[in-house]
Amino acid sequence: MNTADRFPMGSLDYFAFGLYFVLLCIIGWWAGRKEKEKSEDYFLAGRQLPWYVIGTSYIAANISTEHFIGMVAAAYVYGICIAQWEWGNIMAFSILIWLFIPFLLTARVFTAPEFMERRFNHYLRTFFAIVTVVNSVVASLAAVLYGGGVALNALFGWNLYVSIVVLGVVAGAWAAWGGLSSVAWTDFFTMIVMLAGAACVPILGLYMLSGDAHSLSVGFNVMMEANHAKTGTWAQAVAQTAPHIVGKDTYDRMAIFQPASHEVAPWPSIVFGFLSISIWYNAINQFMIQRVFAAKNMYHARMGIVLAGYIKIIMPLLVVVPGLILFAKKPELMLLPWDEIRPEADRGYISLLHGLIPVGLRGVLLAALFGSIQAHVNATLNSTSTVLTLDIYKRIINKNAPDKHYVNFGICATVVFLAISIGLGCVINKLGSGLFVYIQEMYAFFAPPFAAVFLLGILFKRINSIGASVAVTAGFALGILMKLYVEFVPGHWNLIEPFGNQAVFNWLFCVVVCIAVSLMTAPPKPEQTGDDMTVNWQKLNIFTNLGDHWYSSVVVWWGGFAVIVVALIVRFSGLFS
Repeated sequence: MNTADRFPMGSLDYFAFGLYFVLLCIIGWWAGRKEKEKSEDYFLAGRQLPWYVIGTSYIAANISTEHFIGMVAAAYVYGICIAQWEWGNIMAFSILIWLFIPFLLTARVFTAPEFMERRFNHYLRTFFAIVTVVNSVVASLAAVLYGGGVALNALFGWNLYVSIVVLGVVAGAWAAWGGLSSVAWTDFFTMIVMLAGAACVPILGLYMLSGDAHSLSVGFNVMMEANHAKTGTWAQAVAQTAPHIVGKDTYDRMAIFQPASHEVAPWPSIVFGFLSISIWYNAINQFMIQRVFAAKNMYHARMGIVLAGYIKIIMPLLVVVPGLILFAKKPELMLLPWDEIRPEADRGYISLLHGLIPVGLRGVLLAALFGSIQAHVNATLNSTSTVLTLDIYKRIINKNAPDKHYVNFGICATVVFLAISIGLGCVINKLGSGLFVYIQEMYAFFAPPFAAVFLLGILFKRINSIGASVAVTAGFALGILMKLYVEFVPGHWNLIEPFGNQAVFNWLFCVVVCIAVSLMTAPPKPEQTGDDMTVNWQKLNIFTNLGDHWYSSVVVWWGGFAVIVVALIVRFSGLFS
């Protein structure tokens, strides 16, 4: 990279980033300063997190280079349908608030695999724990560190491998030091910085598109017209890429709902994806749900997820709109050969930063980018070490050690996972499908079997451990077979090619297998189906701890979130194009 292509920073930028880093260290030290003698203190912050920390930490754990690099690139290539990964969480969030939280908190578990054991058996707990560890390291940490390294390399010319190592060490430090308490409170601060820093890009981008008008509304109209792609290079770009994306001559970039043949956002994955992927990601994925386990009580857990829902509403403004702006500005990138477009698009956000962010704001932007990596890495490291320590090491290897021993083992596990992730991040040097698609495809493979048995297990008392175990095992076998079928069978069924559709088919298969096998075998034991494990449809044990006043009511704030999301989905459904 030439020196002229780098991202120079002024003294104000260095001051802004330095101040962010100092405050981050102070907060991380303060939150994790208490003695960490008990597992509950280290892994679950003493179960004392308030709703505003839960909500911000929940989203901060979710945001990473997958968003600022990968999602912007995906929006550039595919259009506004990428917003479904934010707005589409409404169903999973609602199920989490109204169904899952009462059981997860009443059960007083440390991890989602532990809940699986109490509802089903040891096999599912171990299987789920192993999959969680593998998924966290391979599909999450390594890819996020790689994306962050690419960003620092493109912005400042830093060596890619040095960037990955530095990011990993610095970002993961607080996960090892203070456990979930440090992670959650630094996330709270980081989320504020991320929202402020990331907002600079779409605002300045829309001003840039407006030209001499210097108007956000004019820039927005220019962006919308370009992305409708009716004329010029924009239309040519859509015509050239449509056969690869939807298998047809054209498609609507400004529609959430896409044909079932769409490569990454087929409509079945939008309608049913919350069952096959989103429930797993939001409700039983340890690095997300660990904040809920650490809540002060059920009210704080529920309001935390409601707050997370409102943040999800604005996320497409920060990570999808920049992709639409980039398409309006540089549609010619879409005229490259198909295999070159998506890796090139991963560098699109960096090119926007070069052209839009002036000296003085670059330090804030760098803090936002680093914050997204730091929060995600911290959350994943802490949750993965929790699962390894409590679901594998304590349960299988060393059952009777003092609590302090498990805390120390968790700290060591965090360091080891960090080292492995840094190593893997250094070798992920070619993601032909793009960073965002790579991560989503991994999730679509791991999620459906566990999402199916978890939902069925909570809703229906008759679901037993044999049915759940057979369904999960068969589901993973089917997932592998579908990958092989698509890869090696000529003339395969096109509908099964998108990974989102594979996830839906796999989930439906697991549901049928789980129900059928459960009905053909003995009912579960009574202690596996108590009111703390399954829905009691007679008592409806879910409508408690909803707030004392209308202005603090979970129902009122959840209702507002739901109305706004539904309105946005209808607006961009494709019916008003």
